[in-house]
Amino acid sequence: MDQALLQKLNMPGREARLAALKEAVAAADFPPQNPCYINNHVHTTYSFSPYSPTAAVYAARNEGLCTVGIVDHDSMGGAEEFIAAGRIAGMPVTVGVEVRVSMKGTPFEKLRTNNPDQIGVTYMVMHAVPHRQIDRVQNWLAPLREQRNLRNRRMIVEINRVTGLKLDFDRDVLPLSMAHDGGGVTERHLMQAVVRAQHPGMDMLTEYDEIGRLKKGLIPRVYVDADAECPAFADFIAFGHQIGAIPAYAYLGDVTQSVTGDKKAQKFEDDNLDLLFEMIASHGIKAVTYMPTRNTDAQLTRLRALCEQYGMMQISGEDINTPRQRFVIEKMKEERFSNLIESTWNLIKHENGGIIP
Repeated sequence: MDQALLQKLNMPGREARLAALKEAVAAADFPPQNPCYINNHVHTTYSFSPYSPTAAVYAARNEGLCTVGIVDHDSMGGAEEFIAAGRIAGMPVTVGVEVRVSMKGTPFEKLRTNNPDQIGVTYMVMHAVPHRQIDRVQNWLAPLREQRNLRNRRMIVEINRVTGLKLDFDRDVLPLSMAHDGGGVTERHLMQAVVRAQHPGMDMLTEYDEIGRLKKGLIPRVYVDADAECPAFADFIAFGHQIGAIPAYAYLGDVTQSVTGDKKAQKFEDDNLDLLFEMIASHGIKAVTYMPTRNTDAQLTRLRALCEQYGMMQISGEDINTPRQRFVIEKMKEERFSNLIESTWNLIKHENGGIIP
């Protein structure tokens, strides 16, 4: 996206961003929407991303997506804006949230799942949050964000010790986030503060490349285990069902080479995948989300067979949090993944009371 336009779509204030979107849409020469192009796992500035909720919708529409979904970490602060932006762009959207949960008391308390930083903590997604429940979910997440920021402060102490910098969380990190409007603060924000202290004035593309490099190299040296910010696995599922959302396990799979460059080669849940499916099914999970481009055919074949065996809804999305990533998932053109397109429209229907707006 043109940098001048991105700045307008990222300007302070939701109403100003949406007004800029109206102008941009009116002037745009969008490509035709491809019915195969869907992505349900986009992050925005309400967790970490170069894109505001408004800018994310524009970028997705500009690449020919027919629909797009938001799942910010620990926050639904951008969901209402995302929905409004979808209406302006003539694009149905889906909204949810991604949360790290504690696996204490489960067979995976001491086994790694999908988290590169910590055993016993798992990334889960709450898909298709009914729009009338957005505020309730945001309030439920508020104490989790507070606890995460306490840990972020401890990580800043470790970063300063390792790097020799003198970063201050309130001065150098919080202004990089949307915390003032209910957004989350992530490890990537901490790395962005490091980059800006070490390389002031760096252009955006290079800055995001450096953030990815530091996430892979520095985070393991300064990471503080997450605890109080992580709801119990069973509590996350129960709350999701209570509000009428679709809790989903986010499959990562063993990584040999990171597509995005910010993950080292590492073993994840593949060695224990059969046990994992047995466990999540027993806890009432009925959906799995995964990223087709990031996995091998062997991983996808095994994963999809287990989803069918356990009757799991299959959801697709590839996380967008850097400016070099495309919103398009080219693998969606393959006939074998047509079920993922169908499930995307089912998400949209689910959160809109059975209709597609």
